[in-house]
Amino acid sequence: MSLRESSAAAEKPPIIWLNTLVFAITFSVAAIGVPVYAFTHGFSAGLITALVGTIVFAGISITAGYHRLWAHRTYDAHWSLRILFALGGALAVQNSALHWSSDHREHHKHVDDNDKDPYSAKRGFWYSHIGWMLREYQASRYSNYDNVKDLQKDPVVMWQHRNYLLLTLLTTIGWPVAIGLMLGDVWGAVILVGFARLVINHHTTFFINSLAHIWGKQTYTDRNTARDNGFLALLTFGEGYHNYHHIFSADYRNGIRWWQFDPTKWLIRSCSWLGLTRNLKRTNGYQIEKARLEMQFKKATEQAQISCETTLAKLHEEFDVLVAKLREYYQVRKQLLDIKTKALAQNVHVPTVAELHEKAEAVRNALNHHKREFSQMLARSLQGPNAA
Repeated sequence: MSLRESSAAAEKPPIIWLNTLVFAITFSVAAIGVPVYAFTHGFSAGLITALVGTIVFAGISITAGYHRLWAHRTYDAHWSLRILFALGGALAVQNSALHWSSDHREHHKHVDDNDKDPYSAKRGFWYSHIGWMLREYQASRYSNYDNVKDLQKDPVVMWQHRNYLLLTLLTTIGWPVAIGLMLGDVWGAVILVGFARLVINHHTTFFINSLAHIWGKQTYTDRNTARDNGFLALLTFGEGYHNYHHIFSADYRNGIRWWQFDPTKWLIRSCSWLGLTRNLKRTNGYQIEKARLEMQFKKATEQAQISCETTLAKLHEEFDVLVAKLREYYQVRKQLLDIKTKALAQNVHVPTVAELHEKAEAVRNALNHHKREFSQMLARSLQGPNAA
């Protein structure tokens, strides 16, 4: 070993043996035990149903609870729902909600900074996926929770934090054993609902730290490595729309389009109808569309490599007009919503509603027309000076 290699090895932080053993043992048992037990004994439909249900409960507790409720405070939740998320978070074995949220806030604050981002994707797939948890890279974070002082006022968060180890043991061991006793197959339940389920929950969540910063589209911003990926959204209850999340992290939604798979969003919204969630935060539509258009414009002009200053100036001028029309549309839309809300609250008819409807429709049509014209202009610019 060279002197440089010896120095690099000496500088590596100490291994966190508990984490290393947990990840190694659970993965080994799942990878070997599941196929062996399936071949020798088989898994009943009840066990498979319990596996899926437990994956969903633990996963949603991380996405709706740890992530969108506590780390980003995108909505408020009833104490009963917070307790469920606290128990599901312990079952997921991803540290306490307090610690998880502290790490995640640092990630957003210093995203892609190799020295400050706890799981910076710029340090590679392995590091951002699991490596950052195997060594004491930022040991101070295990005791410094200054960035989550608001969460320290939540009695449910602090109850789970103080009792995290006990709750983890009760849920990760007690639940599979209870399932096994009910279904008459304790070992099958321990292997499938215990070990395999934990590995699945771990690595699908870890994909957001790793793959969601490598694979996908930068729809709204390229100021960080986060990507939008619909396939990852399927595995992570809607968390795959990560590029959107990194620019609009205060939004309770990740998949904002009706067709995007985001069951975490659907759960939060549904619970609001039952009074279990409230103060759901949404990003202004104008800001979302403006960010998307800016990225489209930036990518198109970079791809075209336009050298003609006149053409560039014309494109920028048209883009500014498009943004102005976008702003006008959302202003009219807001006025219409405000008047509708006032009319409903006072139970009166407001004549201007119909006028605003007409105006909003006209502005929307003008906006869509200008979008098409602008897209055609960009296309012609990409084709070069020989385009017809």
